[in-house]
Amino acid sequence: MDHVVYLDSQAKELENLLSGNKTMIIRGATGRKLPHGRVDKGDMLYFINNNAEGMVRAQAKVKSAFHSEKMTQDESHALVKKNQPKLSLTEKQFKRWAGKRYIVLIEITEVKEIQPIAIDKSNYGNMDDWLLVENIKSVAMR
Repeated sequence: MDHVVYLDSQAKELENLLSGNKTMIIRGATGRKLPHGRVDKGDMLYFINNNAEGMVRAQAKVKSAFHSEKMTQDESHALVKKNQPKLSLTEKQFKRWAGKRYIVLIEITEVKEIQPIAIDKSNYGNMDDWLLVENIKSVAMR
C-alpha cells in the first residue's frame, strides 16, 4: 500500500527525515481518522511538503506502525514524550499532537530523496495531510 504524506515544511520535517534526525512520523486526532488502522509494516510513504508546491520529493518504507486505542490526555502526552527522540518534534508540533485521543506512530526506514513527482489530488475531496493512494503510479501526473 502506498501513502502520500504531507510534512510540516516550517518544521523542516522532510530535511530531518532525509538527514536521519527524524525516524518516526506521528498523526493523531480526537477520533479514528487516516492513517489510523490503515498503515502497516512494509507500506511505502511518499513525502510532500505542505507548502503548496505539490511535489513528492522523498519516499520511505514503514518499519513499524503503532495504532493506539482511545487514550486519556495524560497517556497521549506520555506516549508522544517517550517517542520524542525519534519524532524530533518542534514545540509547536508537540503541542499539536500530544493530548490527542488516538495516536498513530509510524517508524520508517530506507528514506531517500526521489525525482520530484507531481500528483493528481482531484479524487481526494477533503484535503487532509495523509492520502491513501493504493499505488503511487495511480496519482502520479505524467
